[in-house]
Amino acid sequence: MPALHVEELPETEKLRLEVEQLRKEVKLQRQRVSKCSEEIKNYIEERSGEDPLVKGIPEDKNPFKEKGGCVIS
Repeated sequence: MPALHVEELPETEKLRLEVEQLRKEVKLQRQRVSKCSEEIKNYIEERSGEDPLVKGIPEDKNPFKEKGGCVIS
């Protein structure tokens, strides 16, 4: 599918696309940011013990561990 350059479309086509997008958005279920952010925070805190970015990767399972050094003489 080719890229759509909205700025090149006639005004009526731009308006039609905007109305289509608004119809899609009106169907979405919305929640308060305060509720969603609390759920996201809890989700992250519950799983932080399993997160390799927080906990680190054990040396024996680290695929990026240096295999050996380089000696220049």
